Amino acid sequence: MSDRCDTTTAMSIDERRRVILDEIAEIGPVLPGSLVTRTSRCGNAGCRCRADPPQLHGPYWAWTRSINGKTVTRSLSDDQAETYQSWFDNTRRLRELADQLRLLGLEQAHNDTPGLPT
Repeated sequence: MSDRCDTTTAMSIDERRRVILDEIAEIGPVLPGSLVTRTSRCGNAGCRCRADPPQLHGPYWAWTRSINGKTVTRSLSDDQAETYQSWFDNTRRLRELADQLRLLGLEQAHNDTPGLPT
């Protein structure tokens, strides 16, 4: 993660906006949701997952996300999980940068309109 925008207080709003937009242009693929590992129990009564203490099956990779207000989960292979992890990281970074752009917009509006609440 870059802190270029946090340390450039001497730069104009337009210059800071350009730095953020340049960083956004460098972001690779993005993917919403989270990468999690899951363990599970099977239905076999004599399985180790039913023992005391249980030895659960897994861990298995899963991609969870919300679609129309419902949580959707998809199982992933180790290779997919490795590939998608950077995509989830890119999504988080994109949100951070978008938040910085919003703050710059508020700063500019505040500078252009004295007395505007922040």
